[in-house]
Amino acid sequence: MNYFFRTGFYLLQDGKLQVGPYQGALACINLARDTGVCWTAINQNKPVVVDDVEKFPGHITCDSRSKSEIVIPLKDDHDNIIGVMGVDSAVLNSFDEMDIKWLQKMSELV
Repeated sequence: MNYFFRTGFYLLQDGKLQVGPYQGALACINLARDTGVCWTAINQNKPVVVDDVEKFPGHITCDSRSKSEIVIPLKDDHDNIIGVMGVDSAVLNSFDEMDIKWLQKMSELV
């Protein structure tokens, strides 16, 4: 799956999202509050799939190769959001319900 060029975590620290462990291209180090896909997943408390990042209002471009994206909120044992897990793809419409299902299962192990 060479079209998935970045998989990584942003951790919520002191009300800010800061880059955590990742694989692939370096992403933005910090994400401005209440903008972009990651904050949307946090604010809506649910996974967000973006089929075309060019059409997502407020999308933060950390890498111009990104065409579609999925972000899953990470929660602690008390159901508090502690960060997000995201995957970027160089292909439009890369993610579906099956991706949400399995990435959510993976996020529960973190």
